[in-house]
Amino acid sequence: ERAHTGTLFLDEVGELPLDAQVKLLRVLEDRKITRVGGKKAVDTDVRIVAATNRDLEELVASGRFRADLFYRLNVFSIALPPLRQRADDIALLAAHFINKYNRLLNTRVKGLSGDALEKMVAYAWPGNIRELANAIQSALILTQEGTIEVPALPSKVRSAAATEATVEQAVTIKEAGSMAEKELIA
Repeated sequence: ERAHTGTLFLDEVGELPLDAQVKLLRVLEDRKITRVGGKKAVDTDVRIVAATNRDLEELVASGRFRADLFYRLNVFSIALPPLRQRADDIALLAAHFINKYNRLLNTRVKGLSGDALEKMVAYAWPGNIRELANAIQSALILTQEGTIEVPALPSKVRSAAATEATVEQAVTIKEAGSMAEKELIA
């Protein structure tokens, strides 16, 4: 209801239980919601942006995600590769998180050393951007000012070894956006 005439972001939509999928589909189809404990339906106009790290087509095939909801949500798709395949984005994202957490933690870190950035690029990031944010926050707690060096990085990141797959499969956010734009036009 609060998102009326705006956008509602549904993260991890692939994790929704089947009974919740039915309710979401009904809201999308009818454009009406009923407040918890309410008896009267309320009209709503909401744009839905949904995200998941799961393969929804595979979930539909296995019966764990409703096909009708999948087709209702799948109006425009953007496939964003995992962070380990977008090595060029790591420096940009790290800089963003350094700025963000400098303000929150009252630290004065200027950036990453070259060695620290190399370790971060080499790491596979199974937790994607959330894990990167946590790694930066952890490093800022240990660094406070100056430049983040390798010893301040979480142990998993420090022990990362560069892989050819990481470098070969790198796709930047800008390139992913361009690919999505080309797909939309085609």
